[in-house]
Amino acid sequence: MNCVFVQLRCHPGKTYEVADEIFEREIASELYSTSGDFDLLLKLYIPKEDDIGKFINDHILTIPGIARSLTTLTFRAF
Repeated sequence: MNCVFVQLRCHPGKTYEVADEIFEREIASELYSTSGDFDLLLKLYIPKEDDIGKFINDHILTIPGIARSLTTLTFRAF
């Protein structure tokens, strides 16, 4: 599994709706509300055989209310 972090910026007033939809889809192992440039932080485990960009596009970015995303790939846990 690939561990990936995705930060989401939501349209004003839509953060809770986006978070609820992510929770309903059961795709994130962890989901946080954050301060700063982005509203939500997700920790995902994506199967190694899946294309990361396509997975995020198909499972996350189809949620209404998302304005922008930033994906961070991980390589090794210490």
